[in-house]
Amino acid sequence: MGKRKRISAQARKDKAKSLCVAKLRNNPTSPQKTRLMADAIRGLDVNKALGILQYSQRESAIKLRKLLLSAIANWQNKNEDKKVEDSSLYVKYITVDDGRQIKRFRTAPKGMGYRIRKRSNHVTLSIGSRVAEAVINVNNEDNN
Repeated sequence: MGKRKRISAQARKDKAKSLCVAKLRNNPTSPQKTRLMADAIRGLDVNKALGILQYSQRESAIKLRKLLLSAIANWQNKNEDKKVEDSSLYVKYITVDDGRQIKRFRTAPKGMGYRIRKRSNHVTLSIGSRVAEAVINVNNEDNN
């Protein structure tokens, strides 16, 4: 392996180590309602996001809080030598996609039926470390 490939491979490994992903599948809430909470915590520090989710009255906030705690635990498993408090974790990205729909009919006047779509969603949350990203950026500038 050449020097250039080795350097870029090491940079990819370091970047993957600072990034942790957690996924929630088939969440039985409409995607529109979940996106409201996702937009509220996108880009925030982990502690501030946990506070917002803990004191929110929305149903999706409870599930997003559990997902965020899972992502933090995943980060701790990847980075056993570092502390969460020192690494300055933040919500790097969060996406809410449509999941499967359960379709039902409700009776309506004049022999008609109204369609009911019970929606669900998939949430992907990723947290990153501001400290690790700063170190990677400095190393990339030194190599160039």
